[in-house]
Order: sequence, then C-alpha cells, then structure tokens
Amino acid sequence: MKIQYRPAATEVHRVSLDGGVHPSHRRQGIGTRLVRAGVEAARVLHALHHPTLKLAINVHKAEHIAGLAPLLIAEGFTPVRYFQRMEHGLRDVPSSSDPRIEPWSPSSDEEFRGLRNEAYRSVWGATPMSLPLWQNKITNQTFRPSMSFLLRDADGVAAGMLVTMNWEADTEATGVNDAHFMLIGVLPSHRRRGIASALIAHALAAATRQRYDRALLSVDSENATGAFGIFDRAGFTATMRYVKWEA
Repeated sequence: MKIQYRPAATEVHRVSLDGGVHPSHRRQGIGTRLVRAGVEAARVLHALHHPTLKLAINVHKAEHIAGLAPLLIAEGFTPVRYFQRMEHGLRDVPSSSDPRIEPWSPSSDEEFRGLRNEAYRSVWGATPMSLPLWQNKITNQTFRPSMSFLLRDADGVAAGMLVTMNWEADTEATGVNDAHFMLIGVLPSHRRRGIASALIAHALAAATRQRYDRALLSVDSENATGAFGIFDRAGFTATMRYVKWEA
C-alpha cells in the first residue's frame, strides 16, 4: 500500500491510496486490512499537513479488477469520476514538422510547469505544482525530454505543451515500449486553435521515429474541453476504464 498526500491544496486535501493483492492471496481479507490501514495513514497525513481543509481519500483503479468494487463500497468509498485509457498503435503515422514546436530543454522547463498549472487550473482534482513537486513527479527518471514538446504562438508565448513519460520496468515486464502522454495542456486563451492536435501529431511522429510500440493517455470521461474528439481524430482508441473512488 502506498499513500500520497498533496503538498499544496485548497478547500479539499486529496490523499491517494494505491496498492494491490496478488490474485493467489485474494479473498483472505488482505485487501480490507490494507485499505483500512491506508485510510488511517491518510488521516494522519491530513492532520499533519492540511488539518483545516476537508479530507478526501481517493483510490484510482481499473474497473475490471475482481472484488475491488465491493471491498471499497464496504469501506465507505463511492465512485466519483471515470477515466478512459486510450491507446494508439503507432501504425501509419504521418510525419510531422511544425516550426512552432520545440522539444523540452532545461531553459524552457519553467515554461512547461507554468503552462501546466494554467492549463490544469479548472481540471477536477488538480492543484498547482510547485517546483519541488514538478521535479519529483514529472522531470524524474521516467521523464522523456526528447518526447516532450512546447508549442509557441506567433508572439513567442508558450501556448501548449505535451509531456511524455516511460517506465523501463514496465517495458522489461511486458516487452511493450510505451510512450505515456502524461500531460497535454493548452492555455485557456489559446484553445480551439488546433494546438493540442498539432502537439499530438508531432509527438506521435516522434514516438514512431524513436521506436516506441504504442502511445497511451488517460482522459476524464467528463472532460469539457473536447479532448475525446481530439484524441479520437488523432487515432486513439479507448481500451480500459478507470474509476476514481472517494471516501
């Protein structure tokens, strides 16, 4: 069981629980004990870091996991959000060259972070990322600079960004080399101008050149920015649904 709290929070402090039980050891009460221990740990972390805010304890898991829903319901969790995992097989990807797009560099890192915070300001559950949190969660050992891109408008303003991550351990375990498009964001003032589509096309072409096997992303089922249409037109297909549980 892993517990993660939010260093920065406003109104609601969301603490996330993550873990699992080996299939051969299920139905022995292990999951229940883990969830209860995680809830208690979440309350301790909440009291230490954000005692004046409302506490929400989250579990984010694939919908198909056997026995998970009854366990969480019994422990007081309810589903509050659904997310679709979408995949692109990187077949017949056209080349893409857009002079507005540049790869990540140390000098543009702060623009990436600032753009993420602005683009995700209205996203459910998102909070601003401080520099230490950005370095810990994003530009860590899984970050792929050559697959992360910034798009500037005609005035040189950083208007959109796409961040790619890759887990080498997953590649070794599955034999599939995935490019995870973890962050895709456009400034609210620059939306509906094709920026997200341009970034995705560029990243898909780069993933093909760099010999990734597929591209993955996750999208909130209640996304109001038209993301589903953008991803669908780019050739992504929904393959799995995830549930965000909350107590």
